[in-house]
Amino acid sequence: MRRRSRAAEVLAAVLLLALSAACGSRLPERDFERDGRTPAPRDSAPLRVGIITSATSPVGGSAFTGPRDGAKAWFDRLNARGGIDGRRVEVRLCDDGGSGVGNNGCVHKLVEEDEVVALVATTALDYAGASRVSRARVPDIGGQPIGGAYDTYPHLYGIYGSLAPRDGTTGWDGKLYGGTEVYRYFKREHGARTAAVVSYNQSASAAYARLVERGLRAEGYKVVTEQVDFALPNFRAVAADLKEQGADLVFDAIDGHGNARLCQAMDQVGADITAKVTNVQNWTSTVPDAYKDAPRCRNALWATGASRGFDDTGHPAVREFREATKGLKTHSQWQLEGWAAARWFTDAAKSCAKTGITRACVDGFMNRSQGYTAGGLLLPVEFQRLAEPPKTRETCLSVARWQDGKGWVGQGDMNRTCFDVPQLAYEP
Repeated sequence: MRRRSRAAEVLAAVLLLALSAACGSRLPERDFERDGRTPAPRDSAPLRVGIITSATSPVGGSAFTGPRDGAKAWFDRLNARGGIDGRRVEVRLCDDGGSGVGNNGCVHKLVEEDEVVALVATTALDYAGASRVSRARVPDIGGQPIGGAYDTYPHLYGIYGSLAPRDGTTGWDGKLYGGTEVYRYFKREHGARTAAVVSYNQSASAAYARLVERGLRAEGYKVVTEQVDFALPNFRAVAADLKEQGADLVFDAIDGHGNARLCQAMDQVGADITAKVTNVQNWTSTVPDAYKDAPRCRNALWATGASRGFDDTGHPAVREFREATKGLKTHSQWQLEGWAAARWFTDAAKSCAKTGITRACVDGFMNRSQGYTAGGLLLPVEFQRLAEPPKTRETCLSVARWQDGKGWVGQGDMNRTCFDVPQLAYEP
């Protein structure tokens, strides 16, 4: 099994952006009690899909819009080429505002009122309506696992897959599991032995930092822990200590702005590291601007994920994505994953064209789509329902390094960069 678990990393990235998030009340149960199966519309009728995004949220307007923009680009291109079996895909967007009540409102509107055949590329800070989507048997395809919903409910299919039972309880007894392959990679490929973990004195930041520390220690690293005050962080003192300790790698549990300031401080004190490792949400084309004052650290930025890099234009599926999104001001890995999610729905809908493109048929395809790659954009995705969590797994990862003038340069074949590593428990 070569599925890469990214849920902890995505959740942590969002928590570090938010540091606190609104929790809304839920809509009454009666609002969601209708039969969730949508009858097949006439062959000429548009196919409605919904995209829920926390476009306006406590973490800022652009934090969650990448998957939406990638999915929309796919559907625009698809419609320009005739749609699915001659039927146009009608995309219904809903901004939940990053709140639970807003998310429930979006679910009600798209699932009950608009009767979409599926949700695609969901990116919600608080997916409070997930249980309603599942109960309505609406396939939710290629969503970002910001919380535990995609490892909790049937009919929800996260972009990275799931091995959990998905019987209404998150993971296994409330715990999810992730591997140590990122740490193994830098140890094997670059001889790294000392790793630093930088966090804020804030609960979400500190909790994720502890998870990173556990993984690093499991791989035999000497771990240097650094914590800064969230309100008044002294990054220069941290950078000086990283230099003194001789850290090979720097991992962080801080936000993007903090990362840029940390990198600037590292350049100022002359800290020389092998890699400053970031996550998929920060795998964007905005690096030159975000790290403009830290050229040395900027060129030591590495990103890991479970999808082919958006700068890997030597691959035909990436070239197709870049050509269709050339009008966007910036590019990101989340855009590419949203594009892949929309392609996933399209493949499911095409398989149902002869018998009727219904929620039930699309859901059936999703249940059978073991090893799906979206034409090579994703590591093979699996959906299994294991009674017990795996203790070890062979897991793969995509790795890229930033280089000025070249962008994000891929490091090897993601389908062959694989390691048999322990799986560590964490609570989402």
